Amino acid sequence: MTEEQMLAGTIKNNASAQEALYNRFSPRMLGVCYRFAKNKEDAEDMLQEGFIKVFTQLHQYRNEGALEGWIRRIIVHTCINILKKNKKFAESVDIIHANSLHIKEDFIPSIMQAKQVVECIRILPIGYRTVLNLYAIEGFSHKEIGELLDIEESTSRSQYTRARAMLEDILIKKDILQKNQEKNTISMVLAR
Repeated sequence: MTEEQMLAGTIKNNASAQEALYNRFSPRMLGVCYRFAKNKEDAEDMLQEGFIKVFTQLHQYRNEGALEGWIRRIIVHTCINILKKNKKFAESVDIIHANSLHIKEDFIPSIMQAKQVVECIRILPIGYRTVLNLYAIEGFSHKEIGELLDIEESTSRSQYTRARAMLEDILIKKDILQKNQEKNTISMVLAR
C-alpha cells in the first residue's frame, strides 16, 4: 500500500489502511516513546495514545514535509503530555551530582557503545531525560522545551547541562567511558 493510499484510507477510518500506517511507523515511534518512558509498558501506552492522535488528526496533515516527521512530532508531544499529566516531570533531582563533572567533546567509536549510552539515558531522572531527549535527539530549542514543559528557558539549559554531566558519570561508572579518556564521550550520540 502506498503512503497516499494509507493516508486516504486512514482518513476514511479504513482499518486495513490504519493497520498499514501503524505497522510502517510504529517500530520507529516506539523507539521515540521508549526514550521518554520509564519502562517498556509505559512506552507502549505512549505509542498507543500517540497513534490514536495520529489517526484522529491525520486530516490536518498537509503533505508539507515527511509524514514520518509529522507523526514523530505528535508522538513526542503525546509523550510530553503524558509525563506532564502524571506529574512525572516534576521529580526532584540531586544537583550536587552535576557540579563535579566536566563534559568532554570527543566521540564514541562503536555502535555498541552508542546503544549503551541510549540505555544509560533511560537511567536519568525523568526531568533530565526529557530535556536531554528533546534537545539533543529531537532537536527542539531550549525556548521550545520551556514552552512545552512549562519551565523557563534557562531551566531547560541547566537541566540539559546537568543531564549530560550525570550521563557522563553513569557512563564512567559502567566502564563505557574512561574518566581521563580523551577520545570518547557522549557527543556523537548527543549530536548537538
